Amino acid sequence: MSNPQQLRYSKEHEWLSAAEDGVSTVGITEHAANALGDVVFVQLPEVGDTVTAGESCGELESTKSVSELYAPVSGEIAAVNQDVVDDPSLVNSAPFEGGWLFKVRVTDEPADLLSADEYTAYTAG
Repeated sequence: MSNPQQLRYSKEHEWLSAAEDGVSTVGITEHAANALGDVVFVQLPEVGDTVTAGESCGELESTKSVSELYAPVSGEIAAVNQDVVDDPSLVNSAPFEGGWLFKVRVTDEPADLLSADEYTAYTAG
């Protein structure tokens, strides 16, 4: 399993892209997608919603369980991935590409986000 080096990661298994014009893309990691099993339903925040780092902002339902989706940063939802809502299996098949979940206009970023190497070590532990 390879975690892209250009992304940052939360201990709740979300990834975060570098901000472009203040907006970052959020998804769940391959590690989380594999642990969940086949994702069958995705509930995402709505455009315009405000999310707070570390707080629940949606959920992912798989054939195994329901898991909370946590915001890795604080900000306003700028876009949601309708493709994932329509086809939740994208979370499993392409967690770092087509399976992204939402875009957020970042207002605050916690200091405890992990690098790819730190996240790999965290999940290996």
